[in-house]
Order: sequence, then C-alpha cells, then structure tokens
Amino acid sequence: MNPNPEIGQTIVANGIATNYHDRGTGAPVLLIHGSGPGVSAWANWRLLLPVLAQTRRVIAPDMLGFGYTARPANPADPTAYRMLTWVQQAVGLLDALGIEQTDLVGNSFGGALALALAIAHPRRVRRLVLMGSVGVPFAITPGLDAAWGYTPSIDNMRNLLDIFAYDRKLVTDELAQLRYQASIQPGFQESFSAMFPTPRQSWVDAMASSEADIRALPHPTLVLHGREDKVIPLENSLTLAQWIQRSQLHVFGQCGHWTQIEHAARFSQLVQNFLAEADAQ
Repeated sequence: MNPNPEIGQTIVANGIATNYHDRGTGAPVLLIHGSGPGVSAWANWRLLLPVLAQTRRVIAPDMLGFGYTARPANPADPTAYRMLTWVQQAVGLLDALGIEQTDLVGNSFGGALALALAIAHPRRVRRLVLMGSVGVPFAITPGLDAAWGYTPSIDNMRNLLDIFAYDRKLVTDELAQLRYQASIQPGFQESFSAMFPTPRQSWVDAMASSEADIRALPHPTLVLHGREDKVIPLENSLTLAQWIQRSQLHVFGQCGHWTQIEHAARFSQLVQNFLAEADAQ
C-alpha cells in the first residue's frame, strides 16, 4: 500500500493519466476538488469520502494540473488549462469506469466544472451538489486572488489557511506544514502558477457558465455555502439558488470556505440525505 493517502489508482481519462480514489459500491457520485495550492482530491474530500462510501460508490479524481494526475507536456503553458479540457477529463473518467450517469459534487473551482459538465452532458448527471461554487460572474475577492497567486512558503500557506477557515483552531502549524509540503511536490507549483496568471479576474470570467444555460439545468441541485467565506462570495450561491429551478440552498453560519471540513458531519448528512432522495425514487 502506498504510504501517501493522496495517491490512489491511475486510469487514463481522455488521454490524461489520472490519479483517483474509488471507494464503496452502489449509485456513483463523482467528487470534484477545488483549486487551492497543493490541493488534491484526498485533501479536499478525506472526511466525506469514507462516509459516502458506506452507501454508494465514491470517485474522487485529481484534475489535470492538480495533485498526482499527470501534468501537461509543458506545465507552464496556461493554454493547457481550460474548462473544456477539465470537463472532457471528467467525462473521460466516467467513460473509462463504465459509468453512464453519476451524482456530482463540486467544491469551488470544482463547482464551476460540475456546472459546465452538467450543461454540456446533462444525461450524464443525476443530481448536483455545489459547494462554495465558482461558475457565475463575480468580482474576484482578495482571498481568491491570494490563493491563486500563492508562492510557496510556510508563512504564505499559514496566511492562506487563515483566509480559508472561519475556525482558527483548525489552522495549526502542523496543517500549514503539511499543506506547504504538498504545494512544493515536484511539478506542483510550476503548473499551479501557470494556471491562473494575472489578471486573475479573467479566469473567474472564463469559468462562468451563461445565465441561460444555468437556468435551463433540469437537475435537482443542492447549493451549500459558508456565510463567512472570504474566498468565494456567498452571493454566488444565492444567485445559483435563484437561477437553478430545482434547487435548495443551505448556508452554514460561522463557516468559511471549508464547509466540508469545518462542518463535516452536517455537510455529509446533507449530501447523503439529498442523494438518498434520488435513490428512493
């Protein structure tokens, strides 16, 4: 067994050697991580994955340019990172695993990807969960600008964690050291620094789906957000809840951008209940 829990299995998804975790049996759910420095599927979903895997098949990949998935031939080329490429990788993963339809959970950047995938391939998605989601127009926040502009150091990582979490007790020296070490793995910072160069507002804009496309989504959707989120504004989720016809919204008080970590048990229960409705139908 690999001693690094962030490394799972490898499969080729639309030509990309993709690191992914595959746990449990039952109705499939695909978890798409966010875009912080040194991020991986495991780092984002380590608390949710084993809970959901008790009742369903949970698949959590590292998207192109992140974690332990293969990098582009030229990782410093920003044209290698496009929403269409990430959507094609996610669909390619479903194809490679023989999954015709899945529930889809997207965190932040992963929310924008989940929206784009559901719009482009509506029959591949059963239900949507969007958490602290990008994907609608908004002015970039200082918190997101700091995250995308991260340069590796312990102090910078500690400052970022302070921005991400409402509960400062979560931001330990041990966690800062752990995430800093993750961010300086070979190839990680090279691809990350190329992904969202200045002006970073252009990448927020590029990830936004059109209002008409979002309003046309037929999927039941659970929208989740932390009220004190300094990275992605709460207004994003209010907008999504207004635009998506079959949506419901849950806002966590005393919560930053780490909903799935800061309120792990409540978050897991909400997601489980929402997906179980579809199982019953």
